[in-house]
Amino acid sequence: MPRSDVPAESVTRVELPTALVDDVEQRLQYTDFEDASAYVEFVVEEVLASVSDGEDASYDAVDREEVESRLESLGYME
Repeated sequence: MPRSDVPAESVTRVELPTALVDDVEQRLQYTDFEDASAYVEFVVEEVLASVSDGEDASYDAVDREEVESRLESLGYME
């Protein structure tokens, strides 16, 4: 996948643990991304889009209900 056409003056560097970057670089061979920066940029954009769309909120509600139900069945909640 091509990198976004962002002018150099509007780029901010972010520090990541070396182990995380190593993991990303190992995954690159299975993707169409040019480098680790492009891959990380894509992942961050996808996560932010899903949060903006409210997808996480619906999962949180379902998970909370499931946890409460399970705790009730185990006798921890009434």
